[in-house]
Amino acid sequence: MSATVLSRPAASPFRLGLRRFRRHRSGMVGLVLVAAFVIIAVAAPLVAPVSPIAASWDAIRKAPSWLHWMGTDEIGRDEFSRVVWGARASLAAGVVSVLIAGAIGVPAGLAAGFAGGWTDSILSRIVDAMLAIPFLILAIALAAFLGPNLRNAMIAIGVSTAPVFMRVARAATLDTMTLDFIEAARAVGNPPWRIALRHVVPNITAPVLVQATLSIATAIIAEASLSFLGLGEQPPLPSWGSMLNAAQQFLTQAPWLAIFPGLAIFCVVLGFNLLGDGLRDVLDTRRRG
Repeated sequence: MSATVLSRPAASPFRLGLRRFRRHRSGMVGLVLVAAFVIIAVAAPLVAPVSPIAASWDAIRKAPSWLHWMGTDEIGRDEFSRVVWGARASLAAGVVSVLIAGAIGVPAGLAAGFAGGWTDSILSRIVDAMLAIPFLILAIALAAFLGPNLRNAMIAIGVSTAPVFMRVARAATLDTMTLDFIEAARAVGNPPWRIALRHVVPNITAPVLVQATLSIATAIIAEASLSFLGLGEQPPLPSWGSMLNAAQQFLTQAPWLAIFPGLAIFCVVLGFNLLGDGLRDVLDTRRRG
């Protein structure tokens, strides 16, 4: 009598990827940092002890203490509350800017790589022209043209980042178009739109996702730079960039005004970069060997 061997079902690709990511130490560190800042931003009303715009003329430029963990600014506002609420502006700018960039760049890259010919030539030349301008210079010019506020800053950063997504999507599409299953889909009579949506788009999602994670870090730095120049979030609303701009006048008398918002920018950008590197190592089969 032969024994029946029950084989375990194969793990799904999602579970395999999640298992690999858990073993990626730097990626997990980045995930923890990003998750911590997201929780702080979402729960800002509960985390911040006082209003970020409440001034106190009796507590001007006070050093960090038990009452004010990160000290106070030039008009007596609690620095810890402003850093916590500033996380909302920075994370929102990073995520929304990348969504705008992806909405513009990914369809354009997909069209260029899938259609080829004159469509690819025209779109590639437009992207080359935009990439010829330094990213931050283009974002500053667009933000100054649209007007100084956080919404316009996010639009400017998103438009300036779109060429990078177009390049990534185009390269991934061209790579996917050489695979055998694309020829098989064409052979059975699938229309071009079905091939693009059902077969190409799922296979370019991984590199686009990695680029999005890394671009959020760049967008956060860009938003801080625009706010530092007065083109982002406007006072009295808190923003890490505008806090650094105000702190430059008091670097010797009150260095904590620059240390804490600068440290927040460093930690969140480090977290997104580590997370992006971890996702790239997990999702790229060539890097996994």
